[in-house]
Amino acid sequence: MIKPPFDPVTLATPFFILTVIAEIVLARFGWAKARYETKDTAASLLMGLGSTVAGVLTGGAVAAATLWVWSHRLFDIPMTAVWAWVAVFLLEDLTYYWFHRISHERRIWWVSHVNHHSSQHYNLSTALRQTWTGALNGSFALWLILAWLGFPPAMIAIQKGISLVYQYWIHTEAIKKTPRWFEAVFNTPSHHRVHHARNAVYLDRNYAGILIVWDRLFGTFQAELDEEPCRYGLVKNLATFNLLRVAFHEWIAMAGDVVRHPRHALGYVLGPPGWSHDGSRETSTMIKAAAAPGALKLAPAEREAA
Repeated sequence: MIKPPFDPVTLATPFFILTVIAEIVLARFGWAKARYETKDTAASLLMGLGSTVAGVLTGGAVAAATLWVWSHRLFDIPMTAVWAWVAVFLLEDLTYYWFHRISHERRIWWVSHVNHHSSQHYNLSTALRQTWTGALNGSFALWLILAWLGFPPAMIAIQKGISLVYQYWIHTEAIKKTPRWFEAVFNTPSHHRVHHARNAVYLDRNYAGILIVWDRLFGTFQAELDEEPCRYGLVKNLATFNLLRVAFHEWIAMAGDVVRHPRHALGYVLGPPGWSHDGSRETSTMIKAAAAPGALKLAPAEREAA
C-alpha cells in the first residue's frame, strides 16, 4: 500500500491541544509541575504549524524517493501480517534512534534539529517545536532502508506517526517517574528530560524514540539524577523568540563558517556541533570532559590539543 489509510499525528492533534491547555491549567492551580512562558509557548506552537506546512511542501519529494526505493525492494512484506507490524515497530524505532543520534553528532543534521532544543522550558508545547528544514538535508534518507527491505510506504508512514505521537507525552515535568519496569524498557518523561537538558552530564544522551533499550544497548543512556536538576535549552541559548532566528540560526551560522573558512568546510559541515578548525569552540565532548571530576580547567583550544 502506498497511501496510509490514516495519519496518527492528524488524529492526535486535538489531543495535543487539549492536553497543553490542561497542563497550563493544572500548573496554574499548583496541581502539576509545569513552567509556561507566553512567548515561548507561542514560538513552539508556531514552529509546529510551520513544520506542518513545510512537510506539505517537501512531502512530495520524500514520497517520490520512498516509492522509487520501494520499487526496488528486496522482499514483499504484507501490511496484514502481525509479524510485519512487530518488525516495522522495532526497525523504525531503531532507525529513529540513529537518526536522532546523528542529528546531535553531525552539524549538517543538527542545523535542522537544534530548534527543537531551543526552548528553555520543558512542557507539552515543547514537543510541538519542530523543524521546518528536516527534509532539506536528507535526514529522511535513513527510513529509505525500510522501504528497500520491503515495508510498504504506508506502513512506514503510520509507524513514524505512532512514534511521534508517543514522544509527545514524554515532554513534561508533571510526571516524575513511571514504574521501574516501564523505565527500563520505554522512553519516559524522566529519560527525555535528560535528553533536553544542557547540563554537561546530560549532553548527548537518551536518543530513544519509544524504546530506551537502544540507548542502553549502544551506551548512550543516562538516568536523571536527583542531585542534578535538569536545565533546559541550548549550551548557548538564543535569547529570542523570533521564529526565523529559531528556525534558521544554525543554518546561517554553518554557512558563515564555510564562507569564512573554506579550507575547513567539511569539518564545519560534517563535524560535531561546536567543532572549529582551531579548537576555539567547544563540542559536547569537550564540555563533558571539562566538567568531569578532577578535570583540568583549560581553555577550549587547550582541551582540544590535550
